[in-house]
Amino acid sequence: MPVLPLKSLILAATTLAALAPAALAADYPERPVRILVSFPPGGSSDLVARLLAEKLGAELGQQFVVENKPGAAGTVAATELKNADNDGYTLMLSNLTPFNVAPTSFPDTPYDPVTDFTHIGYIGAVHLGMFVSPALETPDMAAFVEKAKAEPGMLDYGSSGVGSWGHVVAVAFENEAGVELSHIPYKGSGPMRLDFRAGVIPVIFDAVPQNLPAVAEGTAVPLAVSSPERLETLPDTPTFAELGYDIVAENWLGISGSAGIDPEIVATLQDALDTALASDEVIAQFETWGIVGGKMTSEEFTDYVAEGVAEWEPLVKQANQ
Repeated sequence: MPVLPLKSLILAATTLAALAPAALAADYPERPVRILVSFPPGGSSDLVARLLAEKLGAELGQQFVVENKPGAAGTVAATELKNADNDGYTLMLSNLTPFNVAPTSFPDTPYDPVTDFTHIGYIGAVHLGMFVSPALETPDMAAFVEKAKAEPGMLDYGSSGVGSWGHVVAVAFENEAGVELSHIPYKGSGPMRLDFRAGVIPVIFDAVPQNLPAVAEGTAVPLAVSSPERLETLPDTPTFAELGYDIVAENWLGISGSAGIDPEIVATLQDALDTALASDEVIAQFETWGIVGGKMTSEEFTDYVAEGVAEWEPLVKQANQ
């Protein structure tokens, strides 16, 4: 039996090593894929993740499983994503709070929001609303501000956590309106809305989509939204800007993975995501939820995340004073 020279053996081994990742990427996905969600079930992120998991699974022939990992302004999920293998089998429904807000709000955040991840594809954005209980008897912002000024520090408001975008926007509102509210942080939108519905807290700053049913049934009164223009889902609700407040904010959503995912896997996921977002069902559901869809390449999405860190930094610092 002939014996190959050492140089030939090294060359063969090097060639096989180079071919192995390409072969794995071509076969992706071969097993179920996890999608981490940084909030409890019931919030807008969770709803979007479950809808897209179904569509991605159908497109790629494997199950995409949603795992809720709430806590610490989304940094629990983002940290788990950072530490996951870069094989594309652990993804995250990335969003504003852990990637644009937390790095400033929590200086010891154990990751860099840009370099420690592969930002695969942008999904769209939702806007925030300020909702009050009908029991407050403040049908518009003027009435609310008058009541808040008459009772400084007496009105509780809920957000989905310290450092969340709801918290940051609420502090900006307090400063601009000259009112003092009392912050009650929750571990996500779901438990906050349960307390709001039960009358435990009279005010919430939360994403619009998951609060539309409460508005429709009359258990939540929307006073303002953070969009640049009025939302089709709440056409009678003014924007903060209309009311004289310099507040415009959106919570973007995307799909991200750990750093260094094979470009072929990224391309596969991008294509599948584009197909899902273009489906009639997803478009119709996004319209119902008030999600404004969009499309970016992985490179454009990465730049968008980096720009967001800089844009939110002054607002976050203000909230932490």
